[in-house]
Amino acid sequence: MKRQRGAAPEPGCLRAWAAESEALAGRWRAARRAGPRGAEAAARQQRGAFGELLLRMRGLPAALPTLPLELTVLYNSLLFVLGTSDRVIEGEAEGIRQGLLRVLEACGSSGQDLSTEELWQKVLLEVTDETLWAPLHRLGALQAAWWLAASRLRSVAGLFQLLSSAEALEKKPLSAASSSPYFLIRTELLVHTPIHTSLLRHRQPSEVKYLLAQRCLQEGRVADAVEHYLDFLAVLQEGLQQQVPLDGGSALPRIPEAFLEAASALQQDGRHRDAITVCEEVISRTNDLIPRMLEVEEGLEQPESPSPGTGLAGGLLSQKRESLHCLTWRAAAYLHQGWAWVKLGENKEAVTQFSRCLSELLRFPLCGPGAEPTGNLLAEVEVLQKIRLLSLIGRGTQFLELGKHKEALLDFHYGLQVSPGDPAAASYLVQALWKLNRKQEAAAQWQKHLARPMGEDGQQEGQGRPFPLYLVSCVKQAAFPQRESLASSIQDYLRTTSHDPFS
Repeated sequence: MKRQRGAAPEPGCLRAWAAESEALAGRWRAARRAGPRGAEAAARQQRGAFGELLLRMRGLPAALPTLPLELTVLYNSLLFVLGTSDRVIEGEAEGIRQGLLRVLEACGSSGQDLSTEELWQKVLLEVTDETLWAPLHRLGALQAAWWLAASRLRSVAGLFQLLSSAEALEKKPLSAASSSPYFLIRTELLVHTPIHTSLLRHRQPSEVKYLLAQRCLQEGRVADAVEHYLDFLAVLQEGLQQQVPLDGGSALPRIPEAFLEAASALQQDGRHRDAITVCEEVISRTNDLIPRMLEVEEGLEQPESPSPGTGLAGGLLSQKRESLHCLTWRAAAYLHQGWAWVKLGENKEAVTQFSRCLSELLRFPLCGPGAEPTGNLLAEVEVLQKIRLLSLIGRGTQFLELGKHKEALLDFHYGLQVSPGDPAAASYLVQALWKLNRKQEAAAQWQKHLARPMGEDGQQEGQGRPFPLYLVSCVKQAAFPQRESLASSIQDYLRTTSHDPFS
C-alpha cells in the first residue's frame, strides 16, 4: 500500500537513519582525537557521507516525525562544507532552502515561489511544532553566515529579528547541542576560526545591530552604518541588562568605543553636530573616572588578569588600566569634536576642542624618561600617541587657517616628536615653514622626511599599523591634501637654488 504524503516513515527507517547519523558523528569525534591530519581527511569524508544520508532521507515525502533528524543531518553536512572549504560556496546554501521547503511540505503548506528571506519568515511564523525549533535556529545561524559572507546585511538583520521573536514565544530554552537526541556535531568542533565561530553563535539584538553597523562602517557604507549605530544606541537606552549579553563571547566592544564609532559614522555622513552631541555623552560619562595624573609604573606592565594571590595590588592594577581606557575615550571624544568643528568652518571652536584633547593627554606622560612602556601596555599607549598626533595636526591646521603660522609650526614640530617621520605632520611642517618664507628650511625638511614613497593610505611605506575603528575617520581628515602642489613648489625652488650660487 502506498504511503500517504506527510505520513511518518516506517519506524525502522528512522532508527536506521538515526543510528547512521550517530555512527558518522562518532567517527568524526574519533578522528579529531587522532590529530589534525586525521581530522582533515575525516572532515572531507564526513561531508560526503552526511550528504548521501540526506539524499536518502529526502527520497521520501517530508514528515514531521523525521524532520528534526533530517534538519540536523542537513546542518551537520553544511558544517562540514564550511569546515572543508576555503570560501563560502553559494550553491551549498540552496540546501537550506530545500530544508525549509520540506518543513512547509510536512506542515501541509508550500513556498516554491517565495524568496529565501520570505521562506524563513513563513517557516518561523507558521511552524508551531516545538521539536523543530532547535534545528531551525541552528540552520538560521548557518544561513546568516552565508549571507554575511555575501554582504547581504539587511537579510541578516531581518533573519535575526525573526529568530529573536521566535525565542520570545518559546516556553522553554533551546536544548544544548551536546544533549541533542540526534547526535548533533557542535559548531566549534568543526569551525575553529574566531570569525566563523562568532557568526554561528546565537546573537542578542544589540550584538546583531552593532555587527551590522561595524561592517557597514568598515565597508564605507556610512549612511547604513549611521542607521544601524543609532538603532544600537536606542537598544542600549531601552535597557542594558536585558539587551547586552554578559558572557565572555559577546561581540560588543566597550560602550564608549561604540559611541565613538557612531560619532565617526555621523561625521562621515556629514552630520557633524550630531557627532558632537554623541561625543559629549562620552565626555560627560568619563568626567569623574580619571585621576589628575596617570603614571607609568612597572606594575602596569603586568598581565591584566592578576593571579589569585595578588590581592590589593591586582585591584589597583585593574583600576589604573580602566582609568587609562577612560582617558583614551575622553581624549578621542574631544578629538572628534575638534574635527567636526573643522568641517563646520568654526576654526576657533575647533582649536578649543583640540586643545582640550591635548590637555587631557597631559594627565599621562607620553614623552620623557620612563614613559615608553612595552609589552602589555604598548597598544594602549600607541593609541594615545596617535590621538595626540592627530590633535596636534588638527590644531595646527586651524592655526594656519587663522594666520597663526608660528603657532601652527610649533604644533607640527611637536607632532613629529610624537611620531617621527609621520608624513602628514612633516608635510604640514613644510607648509608652515613655506608660509613663513623660510623656504630653505622647508626644502631641507622635505628632503629629510618626505623623500620616501607613499603608500595608498597616505602612510610612508613600512609605517603604520591598525588603530581602533573610531579613529579611522580622524586619520583620513588629518592627511595632507596638497602634497603634489607642495612638492612641485619645493622642487621648483630646489632647481632654482641649484643654479644660483648666491642663494
